[in-house]
Amino acid sequence: MSDDVKQLVSRCLAGDQAAMVEFVDRYRGRVFGLCYRMLGQRQDAEDMAQETFVRALRSLARWDSERDLEPWLLAIAGNRCRTMLASRSRRPQPTPLYDGVPDRTPDQLSAEHLDEEVQLALQSIRAEYRQAFTMFHESELSYAEISEAMECPVGTVKTWIHRARNQLIEQLANRGVVQESRDAVRQI
Repeated sequence: MSDDVKQLVSRCLAGDQAAMVEFVDRYRGRVFGLCYRMLGQRQDAEDMAQETFVRALRSLARWDSERDLEPWLLAIAGNRCRTMLASRSRRPQPTPLYDGVPDRTPDQLSAEHLDEEVQLALQSIRAEYRQAFTMFHESELSYAEISEAMECPVGTVKTWIHRARNQLIEQLANRGVVQESRDAVRQI
């Protein structure tokens, strides 16, 4: 753990408002990114990111300074998102007015379109798989850091990430975005 993070946490615990703003600014991108990947809706992601920082700042005194701060913070974000996903599943889902026709022409399949398709596919997999996948690929955390953040064995994290990849490939293949093969993993 770097000394500047420890000093920042100490200043936050002392009630320094500027330090709290700096804390939020430092981790905002990663927390929001995880929330957005898990929830798929900007407004919900913003709400959960804000709630994450409120909870983190309230609980900062209980953080173990011998461990990295970011996995702890992302675990809080993941827990908040899973809670929201659980409450969403109890609400009736709106039905779309029409189904869009996927554009299958290779010359128009841009990286932006692929990212949008991955976002849609991510929404259909289990929350734990999505969180582990996002922490690994988006936040670039190690298996050990994800294991610590999600409070599960490293082997479970590896399994979840593997299953997330397979389910993403299957979803993308079903939508005609990629061909289902081992090569599809490299496209994600």
